[in-house]
Amino acid sequence: MASLNPSGYEKFSGSPPKQGQEAATTGIPLSSSNQYFNESCETNTRLQTKTRVPWSSGLCDCFSDWRNCCITCWCPCVTFGQIAEIVDKGSSSCGVNGALYTLIACVTGCACCYSCFYRSKMGQQYMLKKHPCGDCLVHCCCEYCALCQEYRELKTRGYDLSIGWHGNMEKRSREVAMTPIPPVVEDGMSR
Repeated sequence: MASLNPSGYEKFSGSPPKQGQEAATTGIPLSSSNQYFNESCETNTRLQTKTRVPWSSGLCDCFSDWRNCCITCWCPCVTFGQIAEIVDKGSSSCGVNGALYTLIACVTGCACCYSCFYRSKMGQQYMLKKHPCGDCLVHCCCEYCALCQEYRELKTRGYDLSIGWHGNMEKRSREVAMTPIPPVVEDGMSR
């Protein structure tokens, strides 16, 4: 666009253009309410955010599922692998995640750094509160209790962690296929 001003810049003078007139593009907003943002947009965004829900069981309720508690105590890589497969929605397998957890534990001794990532991911998926403290601190201080709690949470949400993600999806699709669909009766029609 050619400018008549010798310096190459056009200055905006006067009041802002009225509806229907073109405004000079300056990059500076003329008012706080424009076509892209207004107070109602901000209010709607705040109303759409979901509230976080508490965990279905406490961090120290490990003995409520004593079988999983024993497996986690002696072989946490198994519990972690099962959790990670469900949280990743089947994109990674239980065996790969369990082996990586074991490798990190043997090499660095800090497998909790890897497992806290999955706690955070699970918290985002299910809108879980960070309780009693942040995810990394929970895993650093109480690794086995955290794994047991995550296992119980997924179990409460209907997953059978022993069959993995794909097994759970097949099980759900069979349940949906077996559910009878009630006939549709329109208004004014009789059976």
